[in-house]
Amino acid sequence: MSAPDCRLYLITPPRIDDLPAFLKALEEALSAGDVAALQVRLKDVPDAEIERVTRAVLPLAHAHEAAVILNDRPDLAARLGCDGVHLGQDDVSYAEARRIMGPKAMIGVTCHDSRHLAMEAAEAGADYVAFGAFFPTMTKEAPTSCDLEALSIWQETMQTPCVAIGGITPDNCGPVVEAGADFLAVSSAVWTHPQGPGAAVKAFLTAIKAAAGP
Repeated sequence: MSAPDCRLYLITPPRIDDLPAFLKALEEALSAGDVAALQVRLKDVPDAEIERVTRAVLPLAHAHEAAVILNDRPDLAARLGCDGVHLGQDDVSYAEARRIMGPKAMIGVTCHDSRHLAMEAAEAGADYVAFGAFFPTMTKEAPTSCDLEALSIWQETMQTPCVAIGGITPDNCGPVVEAGADFLAVSSAVWTHPQGPGAAVKAFLTAIKAAAGP
């Protein structure tokens, strides 16, 4: 049986010191093939910097039909016109984010390795749930590790899409796709790829197609 369609979900680096250079890298990545979404995930920077980066990436992402999801901050996401927001377990509640963002926004929720948290989020109305980390990651310190069974059980029992995150690369993503991930959330594997972000996206899409089968 072939795996369900799986798409890429890009996440920005935690800091962007050279915005023009990043926009060039982003254009290269988005031009290389199908990317469903870009999450703006900046850490330890002022709101003005989050706003500056988000306003710059919005038209570029939309030109490539990629949704822009802001991490943590539904207030900023709504004000900046983002397509959605991604919530961690320590952020505002799903209900509060939905109140702020409105009925059409995409709202995703980090659920770590917990199907219980994921079911609560899905029942509340989340547009997707995120499981991880599946592999060691350099992008952030992952509080939990997650096994592939979480994806396969979720895919068999729930309809809400699931995102796999944490250390995913073109070389190791095959089993994650086969287990049932609807989206692969990737960051450093794209931005630090030795042949550039475009080559990374192409490598991911090739690996996804191979894992999905005929």
